[in-house]
Amino acid sequence: MSTRIMLVDDHRLLRETLAIPLTAEPGFSVVAQAGHGREALDLLRPAAPDLLLLDVGLPDMSGIEVAHQALTILPNLRIIALSGYADKIFVDEMLKAGAKGYVVKSAGTHELILAIHAVMAGHVFLSPEITAAMLDATPSGLPAASREAAPGILGKRERAVLCLLARGLRSEQIAEEMAIQPGTVDVHRRNIKRKLGLRTVAELTRYAIRHKLLPA
Repeated sequence: MSTRIMLVDDHRLLRETLAIPLTAEPGFSVVAQAGHGREALDLLRPAAPDLLLLDVGLPDMSGIEVAHQALTILPNLRIIALSGYADKIFVDEMLKAGAKGYVVKSAGTHELILAIHAVMAGHVFLSPEITAAMLDATPSGLPAASREAAPGILGKRERAVLCLLARGLRSEQIAEEMAIQPGTVDVHRRNIKRKLGLRTVAELTRYAIRHKLLPA
């Protein structure tokens, strides 16, 4: 019986590149593709995949949130996270969300195929690079959180913006959610980065997860 696969990644070229060897693999069929989290969730019932290859960082929502909602829609769905990040915090949260595999995007097609076979057989599969990440080693030997600014340094509005950023929302969506102007969101965003000494949305997401700022 063929394993029905849905590819979810905002880079169309990557999706189409992955679809070629997966379609060629005996026993696999790519039944749907999506570039956004909401699109993927809308396609789940009609496409009825057995397995979701899910990018952790999507434009409209995080892969963590997509995984939670996807398993509510299709409880027997198997999920493998695809990510450019090997950070322990992302691995932990994706596994908590129900993913059974985590493959870094630098891996080869052979590794991804092995991951699919393992997960469909009921096992958990982690890329070899994840092993080091799960040790959570830092140059100083101290946990990363111990050298970070505490969440208390942020104002109430800044914390709210940080949580929404970590959920994958864009400035316009955050503005609508909080009933403020997009320009105000951008000001909060700059202030959050300055106060926490962080530069990217990925770093902000890791910070929010590490400090348990996101709702369970």
